[in-house]
Amino acid sequence: MTPGCTKQACSLRDGFSELKKQNIEVLGVSTDDEKKHQKFIAKYDLPFTLIADTDNKVSEKYGVWVEKNMYGKKYMGIKRTTFLIDEDGKIAKIMKKVKVGEHADEVMAGFAEAE
Repeated sequence: MTPGCTKQACSLRDGFSELKKQNIEVLGVSTDDEKKHQKFIAKYDLPFTLIADTDNKVSEKYGVWVEKNMYGKKYMGIKRTTFLIDEDGKIAKIMKKVKVGEHADEVMAGFAEAE
């Protein structure tokens, strides 16, 4: 997990009760394995599920498994993206640029806009 992942997860944790009041479910997805997820959940007291996408199938289906570039080195990784999925299971909004420290507020605002 990156520092950005930690900030984003903690923002969702801190806003979780308000998200639940609005019937918003939270799921996190990363390519880390279940053991790493369980440690991360315990360390940061996360009240939501993290999905271990170790084979990248979920990331590929959602189009977020992409080539990245850091300091001239190319590699494959997940592009940080949030998908707001409505009650019918349809994507209501895609958030490609998120403010990790304020993400719970962004999610609530995103659902309000999508309605």
